[in-house]
Amino acid sequence: MAQKYWLMKSEPDVYSIDHLQKDKTTWWEGVRNYQARNFMMNQMSIGDLVLFYHSNAEPPGIAGVAVVSKSAEPDKAQFDKKSDFYDPKAKPEKPIWFCVQVQFKSKFKNLLSLHDLRNEKGLQKMSLMQKGQRLSVQPVTESEFNTVIGLSKT
Repeated sequence: MAQKYWLMKSEPDVYSIDHLQKDKTTWWEGVRNYQARNFMMNQMSIGDLVLFYHSNAEPPGIAGVAVVSKSAEPDKAQFDKKSDFYDPKAKPEKPIWFCVQVQFKSKFKNLLSLHDLRNEKGLQKMSLMQKGQRLSVQPVTESEFNTVIGLSKT
């Protein structure tokens, strides 16, 4: 199966690329959007590469790269009444929310800010650049991924 590419957003004060580097792996839990869940559940595969995006930050931007290390499993937070991500409609025998595990791959020397990404010709059609695009998990083309990696080395 062909490798796919993704962008996953996290607020750095909640979970940053530095947290992932320290932890080595994490379950991408707490996603409560059906389209983003479906990407993780139905389209992400072990070995897919992920651009790790710091959202709600100043400035927002891409901080590094992760790799999908485990396929989607039920998000345990949906069953935990103490969790912010608890869903009373979800049952262990019929989970609603799923998440993949991601593993740290690399941290960029410098954050690639959204402003800088917007000015890059090869990224103008990227989902992240589209008005109203708020998905926390979104596909990226191989060309877009390679453009970002190239920018990270400058």
